[in-house]
Amino acid sequence: MDKAKESRMILRYSASQRLNHWVIAITFMLLALSGLALFHPAFYWLSNLLGGGVWTRILHPFIGVLMFLCFAVFAARMFRHNLMARRDWQWLGRFREVLNKREENLPEVGRYNGGQKLLFFVLIFLVLGLLLTGVVMWRSYFAFLFPIWAIRLASLLHALFAFLMICAIIVHIYAGIWVKGSVRAMTRGTVTPGWAWKHHRAWLRQLRGTTPHK
Repeated sequence: MDKAKESRMILRYSASQRLNHWVIAITFMLLALSGLALFHPAFYWLSNLLGGGVWTRILHPFIGVLMFLCFAVFAARMFRHNLMARRDWQWLGRFREVLNKREENLPEVGRYNGGQKLLFFVLIFLVLGLLLTGVVMWRSYFAFLFPIWAIRLASLLHALFAFLMICAIIVHIYAGIWVKGSVRAMTRGTVTPGWAWKHHRAWLRQLRGTTPHK
């Protein structure tokens, strides 16, 4: 890309935001794979990723705490951008148009669309659920504080939250690939003006200090 074109690119994520995002992504993958190893004997071979069964049991919860802390920082930085507005509910109500890529029939979108915002709050709920149930299950430090029925319930809920989290992340990854140009935002931090105009027009207007014509 030539320098003139590069200078016109729009910053979407800073270097620290991208680093935070990729730490979350890596720790999530480690947790998903090691969690499967602990969940069922058929996946026990995945424990080799962290050095075997013993190390997997030791490291899994610590990696979970690291992911939670990184996610909490990222969520705090992005929270105000993900508050639902009227146009976001309108966007969700026209989801068929989204699937058919008829974005000209959709309301203008801010930094994030209704689907992204909804996913954001779903992830907050699931991460908190995984943390709380994981603490109850953490035998080395906390499990002795709880009755056995609570530990069993936490184990069941932890598996459910983990399954839903994996599904949510698959949707997140698919959406990032489906909307061409989105992956660049989390690798290089920038997007083209055309991408911003097409997918997040209200956000672009805000950056440029303009308002739509009435």
